[in-house]
Amino acid sequence: MSSLTALIFSLVFSFNMSTELVVTEPVTEDKDIVSLAVETEFLSTLVAAVQAGDLVGVLQGDGPFTVFAPTNEAFASLPEGTLASLLKPENKDQLVSILTYHVVAGKVMSGDLSNGMKATTVNGNTVTIGVSDKGVTVNDANVSAADISAKNGVVHVIDKVILPPAK
Repeated sequence: MSSLTALIFSLVFSFNMSTELVVTEPVTEDKDIVSLAVETEFLSTLVAAVQAGDLVGVLQGDGPFTVFAPTNEAFASLPEGTLASLLKPENKDQLVSILTYHVVAGKVMSGDLSNGMKATTVNGNTVTIGVSDKGVTVNDANVSAADISAKNGVVHVIDKVILPPAK
């Protein structure tokens, strides 16, 4: 099953590099959000960040959670040195703030979204959802694959790391 899940994720992502939303419902509800991400090569940077932020146990919990999961390319697009800095133990609070900005309590499927909708993230700030003929956005990130169900929530793959507002 793990290779099937990875294949599905790979196919969905590789065939949809545009802003067009792909709604997919692979059979993954026997795995939690972290297990899905671990088995998905293009989310390996997110997995490393979740591990560095000590959030693995939380995201393996009952939930449900909605995770806007940035790809490896999204993390690579951050300014040079940003990711390496965030992964340092002394910057754990900032990393956790960014990662929890990608998580909403509850299971929010693409059919539940509407243009201009606001969703409060686990870090307390809100994200704005955009829905148009061009696809779905979360702040300025495009959703490239949606509705990837897990036993404790749902994952929507995004093409940018979204940053919480400055304090």
